[in-house]
Amino acid sequence: MNNIIEVIILNILEQIQSPSDLKRLSEDQLPQLCQEIRSFLVSSVSKTGGHLASNLGVVELTVAIHRVYDTSRDRLLFDVGHQSYVHKILTGRRDSFHTLRQFGGIAGFPKPKESEHDAFIAGHASTAISTALGMARARTLLHENYDVVALIGDGALTGGLAYEGLQDAGQSKEPMVIILNDNGMSIHENVGGMATLLSKQRVKPGYLRFKQFYRNTVGKVKPLYKAIHAVKENVKDTVLPDNMFDDMGFYYIGPVDGHNIQELERMLRWARDLHQPVILHVVTQKGRGISYTETAPEKYHGVGKFNPVTGELPPKKDDFSKVFGDTMLELAAERPNLVGITAAMASGTGLETFAARYPDRFFDVGIAEGHAVTMASAMAKQGLAPVFAVYSSFLQRGYDMLLHDTAIQNLHVVYAVDRAGIVGNDGDTHNGVFDVGYLGSVPGMTIFTPASFAELRYFLRKAVNEEQGPVAVRYPRGGEGAYQSLRTEAAALLQSGDDITLVTYGILTNEAIRATEMLEQKGIHADLIKMGQILPVEAEPILSSLRKTRKLLVVEEVCSIGSLGRRILYEAGSAGICLEAYRLLDLGEGLVPHGDTKTLWEQFELDAASLARIAESLCNGSEAGK
Repeated sequence: MNNIIEVIILNILEQIQSPSDLKRLSEDQLPQLCQEIRSFLVSSVSKTGGHLASNLGVVELTVAIHRVYDTSRDRLLFDVGHQSYVHKILTGRRDSFHTLRQFGGIAGFPKPKESEHDAFIAGHASTAISTALGMARARTLLHENYDVVALIGDGALTGGLAYEGLQDAGQSKEPMVIILNDNGMSIHENVGGMATLLSKQRVKPGYLRFKQFYRNTVGKVKPLYKAIHAVKENVKDTVLPDNMFDDMGFYYIGPVDGHNIQELERMLRWARDLHQPVILHVVTQKGRGISYTETAPEKYHGVGKFNPVTGELPPKKDDFSKVFGDTMLELAAERPNLVGITAAMASGTGLETFAARYPDRFFDVGIAEGHAVTMASAMAKQGLAPVFAVYSSFLQRGYDMLLHDTAIQNLHVVYAVDRAGIVGNDGDTHNGVFDVGYLGSVPGMTIFTPASFAELRYFLRKAVNEEQGPVAVRYPRGGEGAYQSLRTEAAALLQSGDDITLVTYGILTNEAIRATEMLEQKGIHADLIKMGQILPVEAEPILSSLRKTRKLLVVEEVCSIGSLGRRILYEAGSAGICLEAYRLLDLGEGLVPHGDTKTLWEQFELDAASLARIAESLCNGSEAGK
């Protein structure tokens, strides 16, 4: 496809306001429609940022799905959901695409509140098969009539939940179609046995043609079909590699060219009309149709704004993930027993260079966070020093293993918790706002909260070299702010004052510093305490301040349950300190919508101006504690 797409002529796409319009198109019009969709995607995402390469790869597949199914009635389940942009374009949201991932705009993932065509929220991997089976069983029990289809990538099949769903769905006899979108990648190339199995399945397209012919001819003569079925199965088992899906009870169809709409439609109808659990194996190319995304799809998996003509991305600035990766290289040179672990996020967590330099000490387990936690625990038990780099919202999936496999034996595993706090445009499925609560319930856990690059280097080293038991080092997405200092205390007094005690940690330290400067201009002087460690809580510096000020403001980018603020109130009460006023500023239930971080801070009163205003209200008595 020509990369020069500054001017897009939408001859066909502009006619598509709903899937019913799509169904009226002739087959000859579909290739041009797909080209227009790709041009629209690149132009739009270049302005808003978002997931690009994965959506370019499913254009024909999504068009075919909507020509076969009615998603206002039938249930289309996405796995992860970042590949739902084409679906959104075709279901009446094209004119809103300039608001993609913006506060108050359309989400980058399926949202049932946004459209009847979005069947279920999806932001994490490996969930679609279980969701599809649940809806299929509900349909049967409620005597309703609709089809269920799940679209899952081969990368998501590295997650254990997908196999739990497969083993149940295959024997359920529930009519459902699972479309396996096989592009050989999640963000980078896929790892593990499933990637090997699917590569073997891809080499035998001739068998698909024979299988359909056999089903449509011999299969219609029931006595003959039963008589020779066993013979056919024996021949298949002899000639073809083992097919896990057949063995689990699915009718396997594939592989199918994922960019041939006519073939896709034909196979989708066949799969639907079988009225049983079906796996439709579709082979696609991630980044299809644009030269720079085809060449380097991993670079355009999730992007910010970029040049749509050349594909040029803005220069990458240093961020916390890079500082983490650089520090891991230093630690690995010093400690031969140090190993790095990721769950399909080598680039996102900053471990790519570590993986290249220490390939024998780097382990990418795929999208399998629970497995990573248990494996890391066993490594620690046998004398290694494992560091598992994982996004906060994805570590949630390993909570049971944190308790059962790490904590009970007090094993020294370091959890590098990336994307802690609000991550912004990906929204509620990706914001890292629950980890303080759930990590705080893990026995023996220590939690460090660096606020600068220098502090991340220090606390990561401390976590690896000095601590025992489970340790988490949590840090935000992106770069540091004006605060670039190194304070190594668990509770560091950054500014002294007699009027109010302001406590915070992490990247919000920058907002708190600005707030205290605003308060100074009004004659209000705060004790500003930055926590470098929030578990166990170093309470005495805070209590000493509260004995003086009797007023407390705690500022956190986390949900209320298990927050530092609640721990401080408990410590103050236990110490017999009677507070005159207090506010615990946090994210409430933690369900934070998509939008840029600055806007969301303002919405939740975590920005400097809001902090100063609330602190002033506490000091003049116009706001009671809550």
